[in-house]
Amino acid sequence: MNCGPSRLATTAAISTQAKEQQTGRIIDTLNRCIGLLPSDKLQHVIGIGLSGQMHGVLLWKARSGCVWSKRNFFTCGDTSQLITWQDGRCSSSFLSSLPKPDSHLGVATGFGCASILWHAKHRPEFLEDFTAAGTIQDYVASMLCGLEGCVMTPQNAASWGFFNTSSNQWNLDILKGAGFPLHLLPQCVPSGCVAGRTCSEWHGIPAGTPVGAALGDFQCSVYSCKSAGTDAVLNISTSAQLSFAMPANFKPPDSPQPASSVSYFPYFGDSYLAVAASLNGGNVMATFVGMLTSWMKELGAEVSDTGLYEKLIDCGLNAGTSDLRVSPTILGERHNPLGLGQVANISPANLSLGHLTRALCRGVLDNLTSMMPAERLEQAGVSRIVGSGSAIARNEVLRQEVEKAFTQPVVYGQNADSAVGAAMVLCDLL
Repeated sequence: MNCGPSRLATTAAISTQAKEQQTGRIIDTLNRCIGLLPSDKLQHVIGIGLSGQMHGVLLWKARSGCVWSKRNFFTCGDTSQLITWQDGRCSSSFLSSLPKPDSHLGVATGFGCASILWHAKHRPEFLEDFTAAGTIQDYVASMLCGLEGCVMTPQNAASWGFFNTSSNQWNLDILKGAGFPLHLLPQCVPSGCVAGRTCSEWHGIPAGTPVGAALGDFQCSVYSCKSAGTDAVLNISTSAQLSFAMPANFKPPDSPQPASSVSYFPYFGDSYLAVAASLNGGNVMATFVGMLTSWMKELGAEVSDTGLYEKLIDCGLNAGTSDLRVSPTILGERHNPLGLGQVANISPANLSLGHLTRALCRGVLDNLTSMMPAERLEQAGVSRIVGSGSAIARNEVLRQEVEKAFTQPVVYGQNADSAVGAAMVLCDLL
């Protein structure tokens, strides 16, 4: 399964940069999803795999983080809201004030440790009532197992920052010196191991069922569709990633490479994925649709986002390639946060919605391939691109631009899904 009002505390949006989700609504949605599965099948579940969005942080209070219903499911208890990976409260000046991590991965706004450090400095009282913290998927695992604290895999720990993937240890001394409340750090366990067993029957799944320690959604998505060592996986959903497996003997750098557009994410065992992780993917198209909807509303016309999205794709399919160029980095990139979006080569001949839609889709791919150039893929021996993600599945114009962007053949993963990957990991590694 792929996993945000709260009763004890809420992180009020004191800044327009705050990006939070209601934990209670996320858990209610999870309950509804599980409740839709056939009850006779749920009774025979032998393991629960979990994945979810990385980087974000949720805080809760031990023993009251959830409330178990007599109807065999839990609801949200004493928790914060989910501070997501898109949270922007950690400004460049704040991040530069933090100590350098003992890790090959840097720290960015929206990363769990950075978000907690921001609250420790600006709202220390907010942290006082909580005893545990993790990603949303770690929270679900902890509640299912009735754990006092939180267990976290290196996949999610690395996404928080201040975690050394070579030693699989938090940067305790560095974090302590920065004023981080160390009692909130999760216990690290290997990716692919069991976090515990269900403490109660859950939607018909028997009590005592093994629960895998929660994994990163990106790694699980790759696991679900990567069938050969020479495959590269392209995932475009909210954001976008292009990745391939590094050789078995690869060791990451000793320190962060902030100017590099390629990062190395822990995978399973001691292996790593080389990843060009863009902040700008399907959210770019969603922003474009939202912008047009807002403009039309101001002009007195009403249209649904869904209807407009489908119309834009139709227009894009009927538009040929033009010289219009869109750099769609409206959110910047972690290696270049100030490199925002641009439009170039505007002329009377390329201003149709179709031309703009196609240029936008091409721009998403141009940005990603600039982060992970074709030569890098060739040097790594990549022979095939496996495309996945909701934006690719939904947008035929984007698929066409994907196939133009790579010299390697492109196939589309039939089961490319992080929830499927989490289930596969549980089956393969336990």
